[in-house]
Amino acid sequence: MTSDEIPARGTEPAEIDTTKAHGARVYNYLLGGQANFEVDREAAERAYAAWPGGIDAVRADVREHRAAQARVVRHLVSGAGIKQFLDIGSGIPQQDSVHEVALREIPDARVVYVDRDPVVLAHAHELLRGTPEGAVRYVYGDLRDPQLIMREAAATLDFSQPAAVFLFGILHFFADADDPLGLAGQLVAPLAPGSCLALTHLASDLHSEELSETFNRLNSAMAESVTLRSRDEVAALLGGLDPVEPGVVQAAHWRPDPGTSVSESQMWCGVGRKVS
Repeated sequence: MTSDEIPARGTEPAEIDTTKAHGARVYNYLLGGQANFEVDREAAERAYAAWPGGIDAVRADVREHRAAQARVVRHLVSGAGIKQFLDIGSGIPQQDSVHEVALREIPDARVVYVDRDPVVLAHAHELLRGTPEGAVRYVYGDLRDPQLIMREAAATLDFSQPAAVFLFGILHFFADADDPLGLAGQLVAPLAPGSCLALTHLASDLHSEELSETFNRLNSAMAESVTLRSRDEVAALLGGLDPVEPGVVQAAHWRPDPGTSVSESQMWCGVGRKVS
């Protein structure tokens, strides 16, 4: 089955709200994309004005985050034999999305994207490009309802075989009261042994003063609020999964490509493997 034969499913999204900045659109702007609005651009420029190096330094960090995602995908394909990916909070399509990286490695990769931003749905057709052997599908869904996500994803992914769940840059939009550990656990529970959970999270213990000021500004402008967490708190979100080397590290430090310079990051990155 080709990707174009697999339609987007799930509850229909609300109308696009251009009165408040949204995380996916701010991220798109920082990556140099066009799927954002003035409110998103203004929120980013105001929030990062005091950041060391300004908006250009933030953009470099966002690119490092994107590169880390690609490295995790490649490692899971080559090192863990995983061919199935569930990317939740995928955001607006950009170069080197999960399916593009996976399909370059293995033509029969199967990828399901999940997001709840209506702008992402409007661009979902850009995701629906696979190979005759593989499949790419978009699901409108909210991490607050993991059971719905898993039911929808099961139409494309075979959870009796190893799969990888990506929670890149999404759990920091969940306060402790939202139980992010419990939500991640519900996603991992039905996965087969050998499956992995990969996540990134904004840090409270890296550039802490600048980050706190930045996200205080962003929280006042965005529809979502950000909760920063420490390395130990991020590691705890992997639950009882076996950590994949090098453990929870700055995103740029997660298995960097040989010969590349490694920079500092404002994101923690970690991967856990389900043993049984």
